[in-house]
Amino acid sequence: MTGYDREAPADCLGGTLMFLETFGSAVLGLLLGWAAFHRLSHRLPSRLLVLSTAVAGALFGGFVTHSALGSGSILLNLLGAAVVSAASLSLLLRPAGRLRRRSLTA
Repeated sequence: MTGYDREAPADCLGGTLMFLETFGSAVLGLLLGWAAFHRLSHRLPSRLLVLSTAVAGALFGGFVTHSALGSGSILLNLLGAAVVSAASLSLLLRPAGRLRRRSLTA
């Protein structure tokens, strides 16, 4: 009897946890994107770009965290998703005021 003859144990809990991590990361990204756009709408581009960037950043952060730490803790996965999502959103921010350029002779 080889290893290919045996049936794999039914582990539906692992798939459920992975789905919860992914779904939680996407929802967290949506919440962070909505909060950022609501609070900083004058410094951000369109709402669609902000929300999609936040979700993509959260999903990527969840993937990287899950790859690095494994499926041990869903809270650490969500923390990694939030950090990468916030970092992605920070790249979209425009300066608060006009940039004042001084001449070289002044």
